[in-house]
Amino acid sequence: MDGVDIEDVRAAGRAIAGHLEPTPAWGSPALDEVTGARVVLKHEEVQPTGAFKVRGGLNLLAGMAPAERARGVVSASTGNHGQSLAYASGAFGARCRIVLPEPANPTKVRALRGWGAELVLHGETMEAASAHARALAERDGARFVHPADEPALIAGVGTLYLELLTAHPDLEYLFVPVGGGSGAASACLVAAAVAPGCRVIAVQSARSCAAHDSWRAGELLERPNRTALEGLAIGAGYATTQAVLRRHLSDFVLVDDDAVRAAQLLLLTHAHTLAEGAGAASLAGLLAVAPRLAGARVGIVITGGNASPAELAAVLAASPAEEPAA
Repeated sequence: MDGVDIEDVRAAGRAIAGHLEPTPAWGSPALDEVTGARVVLKHEEVQPTGAFKVRGGLNLLAGMAPAERARGVVSASTGNHGQSLAYASGAFGARCRIVLPEPANPTKVRALRGWGAELVLHGETMEAASAHARALAERDGARFVHPADEPALIAGVGTLYLELLTAHPDLEYLFVPVGGGSGAASACLVAAAVAPGCRVIAVQSARSCAAHDSWRAGELLERPNRTALEGLAIGAGYATTQAVLRRHLSDFVLVDDDAVRAAQLLLLTHAHTLAEGAGAASLAGLLAVAPRLAGARVGIVITGGNASPAELAAVLAASPAEEPAA
């Protein structure tokens, strides 16, 4: 990746070390029984913002000059990326404005405001919100922060994979959810450097498949953005992340939203873990290809736990009889 390598990830680890503790990565025998694999769960839902992206936000703000911080940051987000920037801006005394498409998840709105972000509601899609955020940044001289095409965010997120693959160097597969692709790109970057035998598999909603289709086609594409899974609701492939995925990604799996809801329920009942939709997508991806991976040692990243009450109600409404089976 242009401008990002494993040394940038290691430097990001040093930059965020004073702000975050390493997150746990544990086995889950109950999930082993269901999937047929030997599963290790990386618990990013326990971060202070409830999601892995806080690592990227802290690394980005840590690397900004004081004068740049004084002008503030502006970005668009469905929630977790915005919380990352809000949390980091609070830590470094910077102004933070986040543009969200409507309707916005009330749980994430409350969290964003709690971390001190100024919120702007604009448009019905992430693309419309992002265009408005860019215009605000240009008007005010602030730093526009793209949620995926931003090397500092990718390096920061990479620290979670460095933690995971250092603690569990024998992982054979690593499943990573994809919206814009910063998480999958950082996973590829770290695995190639420190665990080249570990194959990274990306997972995206079939209802918002721009990153998947861009990777398959070898060119940046836009696709309808219809998923109800907020963290995966991206309608375009991004150049920075796609460049890495094309070089290092082993496979890309599409799952439907119902499969992700089933994976959320499975995490609740079998692993005592609360995951938002995007946070459960990795497990849904493993379940989709489980017969091919029987006995393999597999890493599953729970990227976030910021589920709204309505989302949890939909997950809990599923009958136990509908839980995924091996």
